[in-house]
Amino acid sequence: MTLPLVIINPASAGGATGDAWPATASDLRSHFGAFTPIFTKHAGEGTELAAAAARKGVKFIIACGGDGTISEVANGILVSGKDAELGVLPSGTGGDFRKTIGIPRRLRDAAEILRSGRSRRIDVGRVTFTNAVGEQETRYFLGVASFGMTADVIERVKQRNPEWLPFKGPQWLTGRLCFGLSMLQTAMQSKATRVVVQPDDQPEQHMTLVALCIANARYFGGGMKIAPDAKLNDGKFDVVSIGDLGAFKMFTNAPRLYLGAHLGMQQVGHALAAKVLARPAVKTEEISIEVDGELPGRLPATFQIVPNALQVRMR
Repeated sequence: MTLPLVIINPASAGGATGDAWPATASDLRSHFGAFTPIFTKHAGEGTELAAAAARKGVKFIIACGGDGTISEVANGILVSGKDAELGVLPSGTGGDFRKTIGIPRRLRDAAEILRSGRSRRIDVGRVTFTNAVGEQETRYFLGVASFGMTADVIERVKQRNPEWLPFKGPQWLTGRLCFGLSMLQTAMQSKATRVVVQPDDQPEQHMTLVALCIANARYFGGGMKIAPDAKLNDGKFDVVSIGDLGAFKMFTNAPRLYLGAHLGMQQVGHALAAKVLARPAVKTEEISIEVDGELPGRLPATFQIVPNALQVRMR
């Protein structure tokens, strides 16, 4: 029988995942059992490794890293065309998908769920977008895809060095602080985005907004509960639009965004859709998209739900 494969991103959490791997491996063997480890060496390799393993018959593939690593491994399973199961061994600074599926932060608890948890099928998102060289590209996402200010925030987060923070704390906390501070700084410098959006087969809607989030899961941005009602198995996206609030309202309402209490705000819209088409209102404008915390390209884009596409080990 083929051993489960653990794909480790040693660069996640600022390199802390790689540094901690010997202790992590020992705990995982004690509380989970035997496995085969393999390390990624560059961005995107998690997808390649997972796809190759699934095609070779590996039935259980575990991602060790942050949300980007988990998304890469999930993409590999999905593009392989095989029915391998995804597991999550949390590390990294995000933890949004881990939180969504109820995987504890503590390694021993997570390992026990990997050993004895249930396999459940979840929906995934599929987005076709324009990449950096102007060609159409398609990828899958587990959590949230978005555009507007959120993509600018992600770019700012990726440019920051955690050393600039005024104090040192756990990786999950520094990640959340980095995202929150980047969001506030971006809000003060950004202008609203003008887009044309078509959910399902409804008429096109011309919108001026700060951000539009196409959510398969509830969390993004290091714990922001952007889609509090989202379900992983309902065959629909939760589409959350945030109107032109302005910097002051963004600042004063930031806690509501993290707590998931923003849907009642006048400037926030919420709808369900299985498919969303989006393009710039001004054809010459370039509007970046964010997908599971990465910046793969820009609008125009088509976001499509894929029901029950992936097996995931969870509580």
